[in-house]
Amino acid sequence: MAYFEWAEDMVIDGGPIDKDHRLLVDLVNELHTATARGAGREVVASILSRTLSSTREHLTREETLMQQMGFPDLEQHKCGHEAFMENLYGLQRRLEEGGITVASQLSSVLRDWLSLHIRRNDKEILKFQRRRQREQQRAAAQAASIPALGAKVTPKLPAKTKLLSR
Repeated sequence: MAYFEWAEDMVIDGGPIDKDHRLLVDLVNELHTATARGAGREVVASILSRTLSSTREHLTREETLMQQMGFPDLEQHKCGHEAFMENLYGLQRRLEEGGITVASQLSSVLRDWLSLHIRRNDKEILKFQRRRQREQQRAAAQAASIPALGAKVTPKLPAKTKLLSR
């Protein structure tokens, strides 16, 4: 069993966002395995560097997507991303300064933040996107039921009825 398991309740888009999230989960597991086996600072630093790079790329992609869709809480979401990255860079600096004990904290910090962020914050993106799609579908259905401006409208008249003779 992996240290950090991917779960179905973490699925966001079935596409690039989930692909990024899965990569980050894999990197957390790689980092955890390395620290659990007592890997040296250089090995841990290399994994952390890849994790930071992948995380930054992912967060940029996610923020771009939110901006394109008009996500209302974009700025708040970005602040969460920035705080997380500052925390990671701080841990990286401590590791570079010789604090190998910080290595054991890295995988738990990454796992806990990613798990919570995906399941709570990123799910809000999914909810917003679904709500927006429903609204667009309703608007399209309404537009389809309204005749185009200038179109000739033929009223529906009741069928002819036979006159009853006495």
